Amino acid sequence: MAQFIKIYPENPNPKEIQKAVKILKEGGLIIYPTDTVYGLGCDITNTKALERIAKIKGVKLEKANFSFVCHDLSNISDYVKQIDTSTFKILKRTLPGPYTFILEGNNNLPKEFKKKKTVGIRVPDNTIVLELVKQLGNPIVSTSIYDEDELIEYTTDPELIFEKWQHKVDAVIDGGFGDNVASTIVDLTGYEPEIIREGKGDVDIF
Repeated sequence: MAQFIKIYPENPNPKEIQKAVKILKEGGLIIYPTDTVYGLGCDITNTKALERIAKIKGVKLEKANFSFVCHDLSNISDYVKQIDTSTFKILKRTLPGPYTFILEGNNNLPKEFKKKKTVGIRVPDNTIVLELVKQLGNPIVSTSIYDEDELIEYTTDPELIFEKWQHKVDAVIDGGFGDNVASTIVDLTGYEPEIIREGKGDVDIF
């Protein structure tokens, strides 16, 4: 059964962060808060963990559209092709924030994602997940957790999330109530930014 780890976003307890990082390093799956909905994630370098997430989502790993949660902009450049000035300005202006940006991947992508030309990048405005990624030393592969309830797409209460997911994952981090609006997805691979999904992030700035 999963661990239930309470972490306060205003002041994340390093001991609790380390507990979650250890789980990630050992190939575990965790559910954690972001600046939008709660996410399900694992260490980007762990093949077994990636396969577990793909199985939970019911997709083939090489076809999965997971996003990479990074700690900052320099973290992003490890996995994407050279970013031009206008793209860099957009990223600098909007991150950390409730956006997922689609960028062209480079040769450093983990072997499971080598066939993909693009990658979704997130730098959430949430101290808990940013601290997790920082301590882990590399991005977390992430996907949103949907709710089967037709009325509410996303569960916002960590205790309910734990109830539902405790036998599928290794830890649920309680960082307080989540949001129920997902991130805005913006494709930055073309000449102009293209809005793929309008979510929490303001689209007028593009």
